[in-house]
Amino acid sequence: MSLLGNIKDGMSGLEKVAAKIPGYAGYKEKEQRREADKLLRDHIVNRMRTVKTRLDSLQTDLISAGKFNLLTEAGSASTQLQTFIDRVRTASYGYSGLFDAVKIREDDLDRVYEFDAALLAYVDRVDDAVSQASSGLEGENTRALILAIRDLAREANATFDQRQDVLRGTNQ
Repeated sequence: MSLLGNIKDGMSGLEKVAAKIPGYAGYKEKEQRREADKLLRDHIVNRMRTVKTRLDSLQTDLISAGKFNLLTEAGSASTQLQTFIDRVRTASYGYSGLFDAVKIREDDLDRVYEFDAALLAYVDRVDDAVSQASSGLEGENTRALILAIRDLAREANATFDQRQDVLRGTNQ
């Protein structure tokens, strides 16, 4: 079951009665979609923070192994990852004001939720890259593995740049 379905199922009796008021149902649907997206983004942020903690440990391991020449690349990867985390955590909820030229519709909110759900793939990909770099710390391709982490984090940020277009329905 989706997060939106869970939220709808959790409505109280009063909320179910209020949903029958003309105009309220559409408002409540939008609020539920925003809440589902917020929960999803919180999940992405929490998982990515765990990955970043592992990346920070990898930096410590690089120091212990005397691979100081890789600290710049690892630091860049860490910065890119933290930027992604901060952007996902503080992303817009999809509100539009009464007099805004662009109105946010339910289908726009659904597309944003799908977009954000696709961001979960980056968590898994970066996590796998950190695992490979950690296990290959003594190998010759450690630099390539760390650059792969950095590049994935940059790609995640570049993908996130498209979120505003999705929210406004201009990227379909």
